[in-house]
Amino acid sequence: MSDVFSKRVADRVALLELRRPPHNFVDEAVLTDLADALLAYDDDDDVSCVVLAAQGKHFCAGVDLRGIGVAGIRRFYRQALRIFSGRKPVVAAVHGAAVGGGLGLAMAADFRVATPDARLTANFARLGFHHGFGLSVTLPRAVGHQRALELLYTGRSVGGTEAVEVGLCDRVSDDPRGVAIAFASEIAASAPLSLPAIRSTMRRQMVAEVSAALDIEANAQAALLGTADFAEGIAASVEKRPPRFTSS
Repeated sequence: MSDVFSKRVADRVALLELRRPPHNFVDEAVLTDLADALLAYDDDDDVSCVVLAAQGKHFCAGVDLRGIGVAGIRRFYRQALRIFSGRKPVVAAVHGAAVGGGLGLAMAADFRVATPDARLTANFARLGFHHGFGLSVTLPRAVGHQRALELLYTGRSVGGTEAVEVGLCDRVSDDPRGVAIAFASEIAASAPLSLPAIRSTMRRQMVAEVSAALDIEANAQAALLGTADFAEGIAASVEKRPPRFTSS
């Protein structure tokens, strides 16, 4: 079964679904498939809005970092930029965890609908790492500079209800997929030529900033990839214990 499923779910609304349950970790191959599927709708005149969702326990619990090196990080972010560059509006339906790169993926959408008990986390500093996936741009745009710093410095989780209160998400529901499809249908009722034009105008500066940020984030991540603190952060996460960082 493909890791990315795509189908029409309503009038002028398509669904893209990650299918790597239970955690939906993404890697370069999965992100490439997701970008391919998303960008295929750019030339589909019968689709005006896309819902991004996932099977399993979590929306996306992060990036599969096993064996990744500096070149792999850069290739991964080339695919991430493609996710940002599509022409059709995207509504993400977030349940369970959207952690690290999973949060970055959710923030690439125009809107997010989350369950009350969803867990949105920029946990990079707790892993001895640097944030990525354009969060340098998307996070402060959504929640403001000061709150973005708090979330990045502490790595704390934000629940779905708080996420709506602070601007990280747009709606909260026990049925995020259903509400996201209804929201997308409302968007898709607008003129099909107007939507991509408006999206291009409103996101042009953000996409340019994300493109630059991805390069800076990749450099920062590459600098920390071989550190003892990063190895300790990953080990502590796997072993579910507090990390013991040594500044090395």
